[in-house]
Amino acid sequence: MHTAYLAVTFIAIAFDGFSGGAALAHFAPIMPGMASAGVPVSWLRFPIGTLKTLGTLGLIAGLWIPAIGIAAAAGLVLFFVCALYTHVLANDITGQMYFGGFMLSLNCAALAVAIMENPGLL
Repeated sequence: MHTAYLAVTFIAIAFDGFSGGAALAHFAPIMPGMASAGVPVSWLRFPIGTLKTLGTLGLIAGLWIPAIGIAAAAGLVLFFVCALYTHVLANDITGQMYFGGFMLSLNCAALAVAIMENPGLL
């Protein structure tokens, strides 16, 4: 189980880190999807990019302090639920919504394996 935990967590760290960095840097390919969902450009640095980046740092810290990793994964799951909800409300069925669905699934998996790896924390 430990290998699955590490594999899923490292993949989540990579994707969440990229996603947070892209929002912080106003990466051009994400801008049309954000605009079609009605997300103001001013929100890309804070709260969107900041929350994704802090979640990534929490997943990294969770490799040594499991409670932080579980909290970070749970926070990222909530973040991506809200992100998908925003796209659904805006009737925005673009590739960015599918990427959000992938990110939600990945962070759900990271949360599940973190909980299974440390069952005594709940």
